[in-house]
Amino acid sequence: MTYQNIVLEKENRIGFITINRPEVLNALNDLTVAEILSAFSELENDQEIGVIVFTGAGEKSFAAGADINQLTGRISLDALAAKNISEVYRTIEKSKKATIAAINGFALGGGCELAMSCDIRMAAENVKIGLPELNLSVIPAAGGTQRLARIIGKGRAMNMILSGEFVTAQEAKEIGLVTSVVPLENLRTAVQEKAEKILAKGPLSVQMAKLVVNRGFDVDMDTGLLIESLAQAVLYGTSDKKEGTEAFLEKREASFTGS
Repeated sequence: MTYQNIVLEKENRIGFITINRPEVLNALNDLTVAEILSAFSELENDQEIGVIVFTGAGEKSFAAGADINQLTGRISLDALAAKNISEVYRTIEKSKKATIAAINGFALGGGCELAMSCDIRMAAENVKIGLPELNLSVIPAAGGTQRLARIIGKGRAMNMILSGEFVTAQEAKEIGLVTSVVPLENLRTAVQEKAEKILAKGPLSVQMAKLVVNRGFDVDMDTGLLIESLAQAVLYGTSDKKEGTEAFLEKREASFTGS
C-alpha cells in the first residue's frame, strides 16, 4: 500500500511507522491517523515482525498533536465515532507485539497520547512533551487523561493536564514518562538495540507479559496473580519454553518459533 502521510519500513524483524508531515510538525489529521492504523495492522499481522516502532520525520517533532484546522470543525458526535483516534491508540496498546515510541522531538497532545499507548518510550535530548488541549477548551481525549495518570501518578498528571506545561526529556525520565534519553543522532540506534533485546525473547512470552501487566494493572492483587498464573500455565505448555530452558542448560542461543 502507498501512504501519503507516513512511511512504513521493515528492517531485521522491526517495523517502523514514521509520521511524515514535518512541514506541520507531524500534526495528526484524519488521514494520518487512518494510515497509522493501516500500517500498524499490516505489521501486527506480519509474522516476521516482532517489534513495532513509531517515530516522526525530521528533527523537530514526533507528533505535534491534532490538526487544528480539522479540530475546529469537530461536533459532539465525532468524539464517539467508531475508529476515532482514541480507539486507534487502544488498538496499538493492545498489540500482541512489543511497541516502542522513538520520540525525536515535540510530542504534544495526540502525539504524547500516541507515545503513551506504546509499551516503551525512548526520547531524544531535545524532546518536549505535553498535553496542551485545555488551551483550546477541550481535554486530552485520546487516552491522555487515563494513561498519563497511570504512568506518572494522578498528582503529576493533574499538574501537566491542567497547566498545559511541557516537560523536557530529562524531566520526563525523572517522572517515569520515558525510560531513556539519548542524543538525537543516537536515537534510532538505541531503539534498535532495545528492540533486538526484545526480539531475543520468546515471542509468546512477550505477548503474555504484556497481557498480564496490562490486564492485571487495575484489578486487585489476587485477580492479578491469578491472571499471571494462568498465563504462566499457557507458556509451560509451549515448545518455546522447552527450547528456552534447553538452550540455557546447553549454553547456546535459543531458537524460538512462537509455538
